[in-house]
Amino acid sequence: MLKRQGIWAGRTFFVLLLVLAVRSAAAARSPVLAAKARKQGRYSVLDFHAAGDGKTDDAPAFLEAWQTACSDGSSPVLVIPGGWTFLLSKIRFQGSCKSPITVQLDGNIVAPNYIWTAESDNLLTFYRIDNLTVAGNGQIDGRGAIWWSCYNHKLLAFAYCNNLWVRNIHLKDSAEKHMTLYRCSQAHVDSVSVTAPAHSPNTDGINMALSDHVYISSCSMQTGDDCVSILSGTTDAYVTDTTCGPGHGISVGSLGGANSKSALVERITVSNCSFVGTLTGVRIKSWQGGTGKANGFLFENLNMTAVRFPIDIDQFYCPPGNCPTRVKSSTLISTLIT
Repeated sequence: MLKRQGIWAGRTFFVLLLVLAVRSAAAARSPVLAAKARKQGRYSVLDFHAAGDGKTDDAPAFLEAWQTACSDGSSPVLVIPGGWTFLLSKIRFQGSCKSPITVQLDGNIVAPNYIWTAESDNLLTFYRIDNLTVAGNGQIDGRGAIWWSCYNHKLLAFAYCNNLWVRNIHLKDSAEKHMTLYRCSQAHVDSVSVTAPAHSPNTDGINMALSDHVYISSCSMQTGDDCVSILSGTTDAYVTDTTCGPGHGISVGSLGGANSKSALVERITVSNCSFVGTLTGVRIKSWQGGTGKANGFLFENLNMTAVRFPIDIDQFYCPPGNCPTRVKSSTLISTLIT
């Protein structure tokens, strides 16, 4: 009997050793595979312990992956893989990076489904990053409905980014503006889609300010406000082959608002675009009493269906109830070709 028990004990011990050996080998392979991927310049957020379950805040994992990729001098790719949903709280991707960098967005990113800040802010910010590409077939969902009656924040913000490319991604239900470009140069936005209900307030598709050489092409915008808004300090902006509606159209301004310096917008082209069920087609709006210059507009080959005001130039712009007297704007609008 004792001999038989000894045999079974020996077998059990051997099995335990075998299990531990298999687990140890798997654990050893995982870092090796991750290291191999990193050597190839691809950094998956899953390798940095992102859960991808749509419930766990994956912002720390994303930041660690970003910092590692950003320090790679061989044109790295930060991979957000498809088939996963990543919950992110407010996150800021900081430059500068050692080389051109790509964010491959194939998975889904969702904002928290609760009020997570009492400030006007951005969910995702890319700051001072040159030669950045954000591309893929993924989606960023702002879950904005809970915000529309209270605080506002932006979904995706680019600030001080030069030679920027954004391609193919989908933006949905931001609390306020879906994408903002601030002090960016040579920014290219191609085949990006935006969807938000027609009643959602201030949900601009793409908003730009103090930027130059901005190219928006082949995009689809369904919003509760401007599909594209072009604010003061923007020069050489081109919107082509883009569909807008519902929404408020493609707008320049508002310009010359309270406490702002003299407005300047120059060389704006809107061509080969379609508008369906929008408030306006193309619009230039300046605040009452505002000063500045808006010059060099080309609006051509625009297809409009059920648009209330196809071309609207408003130099008495003011939200209802906030301007007791009608004072004409001093913003000079010139060289308008349609």
